[in-house]
Amino acid sequence: MRRGLSVGRGVVAGLCAAVVAPAAACRDLSSFSTAAGDHYAGPVVAADFVRAGIDGSAQACLTIDTEHLQDAPGALSTSDGRLQAAPLRPIPQIWHDPLSTLSFGEGRIKNLIYVATASTPFGDGLSDDVLVIVSLMQAGDVEVRLIRGAPGVASADGGAAPSGDNLFAVFDLTRGRGPCSF
Repeated sequence: MRRGLSVGRGVVAGLCAAVVAPAAACRDLSSFSTAAGDHYAGPVVAADFVRAGIDGSAQACLTIDTEHLQDAPGALSTSDGRLQAAPLRPIPQIWHDPLSTLSFGEGRIKNLIYVATASTPFGDGLSDDVLVIVSLMQAGDVEVRLIRGAPGVASADGGAAPSGDNLFAVFDLTRGRGPCSF
């Protein structure tokens, strides 16, 4: 009888761990949703070593709906017109892949990976899609990273390989009321 009780406790403890651990890992992200007309906006990090293909005075504006992160999460605009209320497009497979748990740096509650299509095409004839990484920060702000292309790599004979328009930008966004100014 005592043995059965011991096994029972082990099973109960195992069930609690299985139920409580994932629940503790889940976080309520609803406070990040922008209400009608609200947004997150802010400047690009102007340091040249973390910026390419965008002016140092650029601003970004994000709307986000945390109830629809997997189907219609929001839209992104940049003051240079490259993105104009460009819908964030989820990549369905990511939600079933370890990339959905991407974690980097401190102070991030959740990192989300999307694609947005540039409103103003890039001049290199390649895809106008931009990888967008949205980081929901513990302080209540949002970071947005835009990534497209990479510099060319020199070929074996020393010639430069063609490359597309490289874009890398990090924006620090804070919540604002009303529509974006651009």
